[in-house]
Amino acid sequence: MRERWNQDTVGFLYGFLGVVGFSLTLPVTRLAVESFSPTLVALGRALAAAVLAAASLWIRREKWPSWQQIKSLAIVALGVIVGFPLLSAWAMERLPASHGAVVLALLPLVTAGAAALRAGEYPSRRFWFASVAGSLTVLGYAFSRGLGTLQQADLALLGAVVAAAIGYAEGGKLSRELGGWQVIAWALVLTAPFLVWPVAASVTPDVRTAPPIAWVSFAYLSLGSQFAAFVAWYTRLGIGGVARVSQLQYLQPFLTILWAAWLLGEAITPVTIVACLIVVIVVALARNAAVARKPLGKFNTKS
Repeated sequence: MRERWNQDTVGFLYGFLGVVGFSLTLPVTRLAVESFSPTLVALGRALAAAVLAAASLWIRREKWPSWQQIKSLAIVALGVIVGFPLLSAWAMERLPASHGAVVLALLPLVTAGAAALRAGEYPSRRFWFASVAGSLTVLGYAFSRGLGTLQQADLALLGAVVAAAIGYAEGGKLSRELGGWQVIAWALVLTAPFLVWPVAASVTPDVRTAPPIAWVSFAYLSLGSQFAAFVAWYTRLGIGGVARVSQLQYLQPFLTILWAAWLLGEAITPVTIVACLIVVIVVALARNAAVARKPLGKFNTKS
């Protein structure tokens, strides 16, 4: 029992670190697309992260994935390396980051659905109740604060939600075979050759005159959001299951607000505090709710 508790606690910390890393993605993307094209931001960050991923795999002398695993890695790559970054970067060129947080609040609920379809997980009614309650709480808070109305670019964000959910579900399942950090590392390395041309084509002469904040933003998206946060996230998904762990992302919009309060001096209202408390309760309920997982054989859970 104690060993199980320790495993859950460590896994929870991994998941929380991943969410903290992701919470900066939209604001930082918004900064980056002010100087770089959405294609350069979305795919260039993956190409840069692939260098670190390749070095990590080489140093650890990791065994090449099987053909079946490569097919799963392709789904991961289409979801979280190409789909989500490209669609969200395009949207952030047209929408404020706070508006994007409204739509992305649906990500945990969609991820739970993807887990049922792709990862062989079967959440209980209590879990679905908590998940729907979390979605409604975050969306209700966002709209009550006037964070925006639906626009055409929201369709891109909805597509980003679906892409990320599928990538999370497939990656979470695969992490039980390859290990947490290996999933994102192999996905980046195998995708890199296909990114060289579009990234090169998106580089324009004015890139050289981009301000330092744009380069710092790009560096964070490459090393923090696209690699380090995913290492923590997929490690947790492999330990605790996709559906249950995805509920941690209900905290993400509020973490973004905390970043804004610290970095931009924006006020935190009592309504924000109440909404955060409700979401924390929802996360606790979802964490303890039953989620049946279909056995996938013997897995290597190294990380």
